[in-house]
Amino acid sequence: MILRVMFSRQWLLTTLLVLAGGGGCVRLGLWQLDRLHQRQAFNAHVEAMWAAPPLRLTGRPNEELTSMEYRAVSVTGAYDTDHQIVLRNQYFQNEYGYHLLTPLFLEDGTAVLVDRGWIPASGNEAPVDWQKYDQTGRVSIQGQIRLGQNKPDVGGVPDPTLTPGQVGLDFWNIVNLDRIGLQLPYPLLDVYIQPTPDPEDQSPPIPYQPAIELSEGPHRGYAGQWFTFALILLLGYPVYLRKQLATSVESNSKDVNPGETP
Repeated sequence: MILRVMFSRQWLLTTLLVLAGGGGCVRLGLWQLDRLHQRQAFNAHVEAMWAAPPLRLTGRPNEELTSMEYRAVSVTGAYDTDHQIVLRNQYFQNEYGYHLLTPLFLEDGTAVLVDRGWIPASGNEAPVDWQKYDQTGRVSIQGQIRLGQNKPDVGGVPDPTLTPGQVGLDFWNIVNLDRIGLQLPYPLLDVYIQPTPDPEDQSPPIPYQPAIELSEGPHRGYAGQWFTFALILLLGYPVYLRKQLATSVESNSKDVNPGETP
C-alpha cells in the first residue's frame, strides 16, 4: 500500500528527491569511512617508520625509498651549491621566506636533495644571494625521508614551464623531484631529506620537520552523522506518508456522512 502511494503520480517527485537525498547521505558516509581508513593506514605507516632503525643512506639502495616516508635517515656527502633551489611561500615565526634545497652528492655518484631549511626572503632574491649559506667539504646529516609532489595541493599554484632558452627554475612552488632531476647533470634520488631541527640553532637555514598528529580525526563521527541523516530520510518518509494518508482518510470521513441531514 505505502509503496503504491510513494510511486503514485502525486508523490513520485517527492519520493525520487528523498531517495536521491538518502543515497547522497549514504555516499557521503561511505566517503568519510574511506577517509578514516586512509588516516588509520597513514598513522600505522608513520608509527612503523618511527619504530624502524635509522637508514644509513650511501647511494641508491636496493630497498624502495618511496615506501619509507618519515623514516629516520643519516647521510654523508658534499653539497652541490651550484644547483641549489628554493621553495616559495615558507614562513618562520610569521616571517616570509623560502626553504633552501641543495643536492648532496653520495658515494655512488647519485645525489639526494636536502631541504636545508628556512631562509628569509629579504636579501635572498637571487641564487647568488644564497652563497652565504654554502657549506663546503663533507657534511653529515640526520633527518627524515620525505616524498616529493608531482602536482600542487588543491588551490595551490603549479610550477611554470620553462621559457625558451631557460635551462631550469630557481624558485619552486612544490618539491617536484621528477622535474628538478631533469635540470641536474647527475641522477637524483626519488625522495628528499628534511634534517632534524636543532632548537638551539636559529641561524638560517633553519631546518623544518612537520608536526604529525596521529589521530583518526573527525571522520568516524561525520560518517555516523551522514548515515543518521540517511535513516531519517529513508525511514521517516514512509512514516510521514502514512500520517498524511490517515489524515486524508479522516478528513474525507468527516466530509461525507450519509446519516446527517442539513
